[in-house]
Amino acid sequence: MPKVIVITGPTGVGKTKASIELAKKLNGEIINADAMQVYKGLNIGTAKIKESEKDNIPHHLFDIKNIDEEYTIYHYKKDARNKIDEILKRNHTPILVGGTGLYIKSALYDYKLNDSKKDLTKYENQTTEELYNELIQKDARAITKIDKNNRRRIINALDYYEKENKSITENRTDKLLYDVIIIGLTTNRENLYQIINNRVDEMIKDGLIEEVKKYYKKEKYLKPLMNGIGYKEIIKYLDGSCSKEEAIEEIKKNSRHYAKRQYTFFNHQLKVNWIETNYQDFNKTIKEIETVIDKEMNN
Repeated sequence: MPKVIVITGPTGVGKTKASIELAKKLNGEIINADAMQVYKGLNIGTAKIKESEKDNIPHHLFDIKNIDEEYTIYHYKKDARNKIDEILKRNHTPILVGGTGLYIKSALYDYKLNDSKKDLTKYENQTTEELYNELIQKDARAITKIDKNNRRRIINALDYYEKENKSITENRTDKLLYDVIIIGLTTNRENLYQIINNRVDEMIKDGLIEEVKKYYKKEKYLKPLMNGIGYKEIIKYLDGSCSKEEAIEEIKKNSRHYAKRQYTFFNHQLKVNWIETNYQDFNKTIKEIETVIDKEMNN
């Protein structure tokens, strides 16, 4: 029976290219594990794979939602597991590719997530500080894991406590649901930051501002645009809150900070086999990945 393969890591380390090569070798099908790439039309800012790059490999959970449709980790967990099971039944290899660590963990580990919609209106009249103080009273354990300024996570914790009558910290597990090999591609910090800066410049040249303008007048306040790096900064520029140059620098800074958070999550939450990307000879990177997979397969 094929194992589930995960290719993860920060932006620009070669995840997409590696996934295509592995899919060819392992009779694989690729499942998106990037929270922004589920949305149709958000292509440049998410560095989404182009049709011409797919090389006839089946790709799943890309472009499945309009930006005005709700899509959360609850939905992803269900969709990803369904795809994994379908692919395994075909005796093919599921290959999850992306950098959204919580999506990856929700799909592969025994998370007990409530798939029902939350009633967010009940919190709209409370400030984030008030919600945080409420959480202190109800679930003091949770506040050790949650930033007091992270409104979304505070609401999630309150909602979980209300539904389950226990701390959200108890909804964590290291129990894998599948036989999994997790590959993390990486590079040194200096190189990564240069790659990020160059990639942002390329996105601007490729038309990121024009991509955002398509949604700006009607849909700029939707969650994917307001939260997505590369989108929220350009919206500020279009609003007149900053210059184009300031927006570009903000995208680069936020992308670097996000990469740091990704590494923190990967190292603390996932059992990752790290491989240094060889940019001069990517075939050597593929060989290293294959060596790790062969070793894990034989264990």
